[in-house]
Amino acid sequence: MSHQLLILLGSAAAIGAVHTLLGPDHYVPFITLSKAREWSLVKTAWITILCGLGHVAGSVILGIIGIAAGITLRNIEVLEAARGDIAAWMLTAFGLVYATWGLVRAVRNKPHTHHHAHLDGTEHEHAHNHHGEHLHPHNERRKSLTPWILFTIFVFGPCEPLIPLLMYPAATENVGGAILVAGVFSVVTIGTMTTVVLLSRFGLGFVVAPRLARYGHALAGATIFLSGVAIHCGL
Repeated sequence: MSHQLLILLGSAAAIGAVHTLLGPDHYVPFITLSKAREWSLVKTAWITILCGLGHVAGSVILGIIGIAAGITLRNIEVLEAARGDIAAWMLTAFGLVYATWGLVRAVRNKPHTHHHAHLDGTEHEHAHNHHGEHLHPHNERRKSLTPWILFTIFVFGPCEPLIPLLMYPAATENVGGAILVAGVFSVVTIGTMTTVVLLSRFGLGFVVAPRLARYGHALAGATIFLSGVAIHCGL
């Protein structure tokens, strides 16, 4: 293993971690949806890892094809930029739709009070909502498409620094070096994503805000929407 490849491997680890931490879109959607949908830490972890695999796989495969076919770096970067625009619009649209659905759900699920008087003279009131009480068991068991929507979005999302800064330089020696560098970058990226998501979700588990709980889905969607807008603005 050459000195240059060792440097690239170290750079891959550092860039993978920094690239992930500086991009809130890598973890904010998972944190907010996990809290809103009350996913367990295990479910949150596997969804994050699945989407992380899709995220890095797209760029790794594209990089390998580009290197093997002799495609210029400029052409690869143009394609990656196009993928990034698609992913940003998908994330923005998903956040907007989810926020709208969450707001409608919150309004429909508004709790109200009923007054009851009994024959023995006792009176009491209780709050409830009809929307939640009329859910049927088969609706509760229905598979959610949310994780697969996230996965699709992340497959389109490129790892911008991977191909130009790591894979193409490593390929000057051999394709195996490029694959090894891509592997280190992928493991660190997915590991960083999962760590940030789980730590944040664990911390949010101690936050109790009953008045805001009804708007959890709307807030999650709004946060995801803003993440998409931030990408468009280059933040």
